[in-house]
Amino acid sequence: MSMPVANKIVAVTSLFFISLISFNVTAKMSGLPDFTHLVEEYSDAVVNISTTQKIKKRNGVPQIPGFPHDGPFGDLLRKFFEQQSYKKNNSSTDNNSATANLIQTRRTNDSLGSGFIIDSDGYVVTNHHVIRDADEIIVRLKDRRELKAKVIGSDGRSDIALLKVEADNLPVVKIGSSASLKVGSWVMAIGSPFGFDHSVSVGVISAIGRTLPSETYVPFIQTDVAINPGNSGGPLFNMNGEVIGINSQIYSRTGGFMGLSFAIPVDVAKDIVEQLKRTGQAKWGWLGVLIQDVNKELAESFGMKKPMGAVVLRVLDDTPAKKAGIEVGDVITHFGDKTINRSSDLPLAVGQSAIGSKVRVRVIRDGKTKRLKVKIAELPTEEELAENGSSPREAKSNRLNIEVSALSKEARKQVNVDGGVLVQSVAEGAAAEAGIRRGDIILKLHGKSIKSTKQFLRIVKDLPEDKWIRVLIQRDGSPRFLPLKITD
Repeated sequence: MSMPVANKIVAVTSLFFISLISFNVTAKMSGLPDFTHLVEEYSDAVVNISTTQKIKKRNGVPQIPGFPHDGPFGDLLRKFFEQQSYKKNNSSTDNNSATANLIQTRRTNDSLGSGFIIDSDGYVVTNHHVIRDADEIIVRLKDRRELKAKVIGSDGRSDIALLKVEADNLPVVKIGSSASLKVGSWVMAIGSPFGFDHSVSVGVISAIGRTLPSETYVPFIQTDVAINPGNSGGPLFNMNGEVIGINSQIYSRTGGFMGLSFAIPVDVAKDIVEQLKRTGQAKWGWLGVLIQDVNKELAESFGMKKPMGAVVLRVLDDTPAKKAGIEVGDVITHFGDKTINRSSDLPLAVGQSAIGSKVRVRVIRDGKTKRLKVKIAELPTEEELAENGSSPREAKSNRLNIEVSALSKEARKQVNVDGGVLVQSVAEGAAAEAGIRRGDIILKLHGKSIKSTKQFLRIVKDLPEDKWIRVLIQRDGSPRFLPLKITD
């Protein structure tokens, strides 16, 4: 017996509503959050950041992939192209343009990143590495307006930069707190991965207080949110629509997202941004010690029940630690109201301490607990740290585009030199064109013997331009002179 049409319509309609109710119940039972309202409310305050860097370089050897630019083949190729440039320029009727063509060319590097507006008057937060060395910064809004930005301040240690654009009544994000974050909480990122503006990705907090090998001043938030090149500097939101972090880094073996991304906690960022807005720079506390982690065996040797704290390897002269009576072999277990479980906890605790404040420090010395009081000083510059050996970071020379580090007494004895600095990396520039390589030891520069990284930087700063300078290096145990010229 066939069903009447009216009954069929009622049956189908009933089935539709039953299915809809079932779908909604299933969605609610699954616990999956809805991010659409957060995107609609706050994506307007997220911006795309592009930068342009003008680089001056000498015309010389073209970069041929796979060709050995170092060694005799590189020297031969360099001489050939210099001769060709010389012949071409000497045959030109315009001597000025010929000289310019021989000496230098210009090119621009465009980098992409993200940021977010924190003030309707135009203050924008992003990463330091997004705008580092930029000659021009463009902030693009969601309504496609492009505004030139100026840098109010930038801090490499926290990787935070504060920009300002000239505009009024801009949309702003809501700033939250990272103090009570919980692992497993849902979070959302908005940014410009690979230049795709206002892309949304979601995930959960995987860990908090994470310390990365090259970063000692930020307790990163680890997430599984998909972050890729271009997301740097963008906001990380919680489910209340509050910014709780700044997306900064990823761990990857491919260059793309592999499930591990890291954000700067907003509580760290708030303090840095306030300093940048007030003075244009950020100050960090300093203790003046070299430390290492305490493993199980070391803990037993120090008479400790379990491994914790930071053991002091060296106390630098004329530092807060020296004045407070901290000694080599002390295990720092508490700094102020913070327990030092790992050695990586100490730099963060010290760095965030107010300059000039007095902090109680608890150490274990010869199996006994001692309580000391230290007056926090301001962290010196990287060049000063490299000079006294308190930092593993290398001294950088922007004029030569190289990084160098100090040689220890043992290393000097091993390679049979009295002084010099070790070349750690060489980027495109005068040093690379002179043939200086990673692993070379620079012994003399412009006729002056190199004794320290600080002296090296000072000599480089005063080098003349457009004039050949001799550099004495040691490579593979043999000394050699190289000619070097710095062009404006």
